Amino acid sequence: MDAMLIQAQPATATREFTQRLSATPRGARLARRLARYHLDSWGIAYDSELSDVAEAIVAELAANAATHGRVPGRDFEVRLALGVDTLRIEMTDTRTELMPPESPEPPDATGGRAGGS
Repeated sequence: MDAMLIQAQPATATREFTQRLSATPRGARLARRLARYHLDSWGIAYDSELSDVAEAIVAELAANAATHGRVPGRDFEVRLALGVDTLRIEMTDTRTELMPPESPEPPDATGGRAGGS
């Protein structure tokens, strides 16, 4: 009986990093530093534009999670996923609300942040 070897195409590896951190300013700083470290280890240099932008996003999200999403005794989580042409940054905070409260304003209203008067 002959055996046939079928070689599959190598899957594009997605690099991932996930870490739970204390919902404190120290945890937020650590999230930023760990993100930059892992991006560098994945080939995105510290001094690159992508690294700088990713660091700013992680810093803002982590600061929000530690400040506004803080529940004493609970951690927040940072997750990075680097695909072929995509960097996904996710942050979970410790709040349990799923959605913000509904706005009484209809969706087609012209007001709001960028809207007119």
